Amino acid sequence: MLDIKRIREQPGFYKKSYKRMKRPELLTKLDQLVVSDVQLRKLQVELDKLKSSRNSLSQEINKLKKAGKSADAVLKKVKALPAKIKKAEEKYANLEEEVCKALNELPNLIHDSVPYGKDDSKNVEIKTGGKIKEPKFPIKNHVELLEALDAVDFDASAKASGNGFYYLKGDFALLNQALIKFVIDLMASKKYTYIEPPLLLWKDVLMGATDTESFAASIYEVEGENQALIGTSEYSLLAMHQGGVLRKQDLPKKYFSYTICFRKEIGSHGINEKGLWRTHQFNKVEQFIFCAAEDSEKYYDELLANTEEIFKKLELPYRIIELCTGDLARWKFRSADVEVWRPTTKSYGEVASCSNCTDYQARKLKIRYDSEEGRKVVHTLNNTAMATSRALVAIAEHYQQKDGSIKVPKVLQPYMNGKKIISKSSN
Repeated sequence: MLDIKRIREQPGFYKKSYKRMKRPELLTKLDQLVVSDVQLRKLQVELDKLKSSRNSLSQEINKLKKAGKSADAVLKKVKALPAKIKKAEEKYANLEEEVCKALNELPNLIHDSVPYGKDDSKNVEIKTGGKIKEPKFPIKNHVELLEALDAVDFDASAKASGNGFYYLKGDFALLNQALIKFVIDLMASKKYTYIEPPLLLWKDVLMGATDTESFAASIYEVEGENQALIGTSEYSLLAMHQGGVLRKQDLPKKYFSYTICFRKEIGSHGINEKGLWRTHQFNKVEQFIFCAAEDSEKYYDELLANTEEIFKKLELPYRIIELCTGDLARWKFRSADVEVWRPTTKSYGEVASCSNCTDYQARKLKIRYDSEEGRKVVHTLNNTAMATSRALVAIAEHYQQKDGSIKVPKVLQPYMNGKKIISKSSN
């Protein structure tokens, strides 16, 4: 949520951001928020005066009674006060709700580098890595390839759980575990703290990390409970310090976690195709940082570099794109996607998303730190280190051989007991 104090002091920053988004309705909503906030503070003064008047009149009544004088006139005033206070409190509560709703619905400020665009088609490529090689033989898509190797069973999972789930088998399932262990070892070597968090959170905690629309489209709720399954361990890691006050000397807090994640994936894409690219359940290693306000841009670059290093080591061609205004989630200051090249579709596909959320998420969950200038709200950042299902698709497509087998990337061979080839006989 936004900082009402900063809006009061520097409304121009927000107006500049919303103008760059070319969304006039946000400017209107911001103006309404400013007016409502002024009214709210005036109403607070009025309420304080009414309550103070009630106390002073009560004291006056006691003095009159002690002096043996009539207190009828003052009693009449006192009797009228409860109705006035109640009316003012109701008005205050309604106005406070309106202000709070606006603070939660208006988007974060955006970084100067964020390009304007109505949708993801206007995202900007900022870097490429690796070499795209032309296949020397007709290549198979990952579903055809893996089914021929008996490395997956999508039909059995569809019967057991529905579309968007899968059985991984044999050495290919072990390759999934090799990816996880490889990334865990890499992140641990960078001195990030490994966390295994809960997969189930209170709904209000999840709502502190996302918005109503995203929640409805992606989060699995537990029927009859005020809880839901995580769509990413970002939510659990964020919640770990909710309501807490950290010491500046203990920042940054650098975490990474491995979890199974669950997403409904309701929306324009849905889950219509057999395969591993878009699924309801997937394995993911996530990076997360809590830091001081002045350091978040530095750690944004660090998180992005970590993921880039992973795909370099896997020897998969990739690119990094800066998300435009129309593709930027409400709580993000800036965001970049890492996309891997897919030779079967001859296009890039997202495998990681790096975000600097500044103080937007942490404010709602009251995560703060003590600094020389006083108590501040921490900045939070996150990035995917590895979503294994999509990485497995990229590996299968890039490392397939003419005979239908799959080479194991060199960096993963030590995690596969030296195995270099996945073939049908190995599954």
